[in-house]
Amino acid sequence: MRRAYGVKKLSLYLDTVGYPLTEEEIVDLITKKEIPHLKPMANMIVFNLDHVDWWISNTQITPK
Repeated sequence: MRRAYGVKKLSLYLDTVGYPLTEEEIVDLITKKEIPHLKPMANMIVFNLDHVDWWISNTQITPK
């Protein structure tokens, strides 16, 4: 399973796949539970990049 640890790493990954989002936008999506993520500990967020790729292909959000 491909993973990104933290919002900054996910933001960098999204830039590389042509779906740029700011860290603030990602945090907002996490808060609204609109982007797939895991929170195994209070201060850790993990993103399964396979799930993120699926989310990108099925989402209605247009990147800014």
